[in-house]
Amino acid sequence: MILVTGAGGNLGSATLAALRTDGAVATGGSRTPGPGSGERHLDFDDRASLDLAGVSTLVLISAGYAEDDQVVGRHAAVLDAAVRDGVDHVVYTSLTAAGDHLGFALAHRATERLLRASGLHWTILRNGLYAELFGSLLTWAGEGVESAFGDGALAAVAREDLADAAAAVAANPVRHRGRVHELVGTPITAGQLADRLGVPHRTIGLGEYRRRLLDAPPRLLPFQPPMLASIASAVRHGFLDGTAPDLTDLLGRPVRDPLAAAVTAAAAARPEASR
Repeated sequence: MILVTGAGGNLGSATLAALRTDGAVATGGSRTPGPGSGERHLDFDDRASLDLAGVSTLVLISAGYAEDDQVVGRHAAVLDAAVRDGVDHVVYTSLTAAGDHLGFALAHRATERLLRASGLHWTILRNGLYAELFGSLLTWAGEGVESAFGDGALAAVAREDLADAAAAVAANPVRHRGRVHELVGTPITAGQLADRLGVPHRTIGLGEYRRRLLDAPPRLLPFQPPMLASIASAVRHGFLDGTAPDLTDLLGRPVRDPLAAAVTAAAAARPEASR
């Protein structure tokens, strides 16, 4: 049986749906499983809840919404449970290698080390940043949008493509043992996104962006402003625009249009008053 962690989140739920659509025997794990869903209660902060008995392949969706020590601790607990309960293969959703400049890369690389040392069979999916995230990070200002991305491009990926790729690997894990896949997409810019929206784009400086992150309500968690500022700086200075064929190879089809996904996310964040 395949088990997908984080089944209550966007990537986990989409991965589980893709597996079930293809007829795989799969279930989900979540801190808050829905009533009647048949999913397992898995709380990464509660080792006693980590029951992986009967699971042959585990899709470990990164639990990255926390400080590095907490994230790595959560992943270590899951891997310990996987070893204890006889899981054969772990598919881990990591971060693209180009993302080593980002403020949240360390937890991913530390988890990769733990996975390689665990004795389990493994596959690492180094996911590019979501197109949906890129779109949501633009700020509406009057009838236009602002960002700190400048003219830099992001090789963004539609979240559903990453879910389909994870499902493809989990359904045939032997083929992907010991492999690292770079799952990046098509480079897009904030200017292109604004053009598709039919509005102007204005670039702001990184200092101004950081001030906004720190000062604007609702207040972010302490680790979030440096994380988001690192994304803006990396895109702006050309560190996240590289492409690779791995994603289309895994999917066996062209990728979804990341610009369309980014536009949808940006449009959803547009204040009602300016629509």
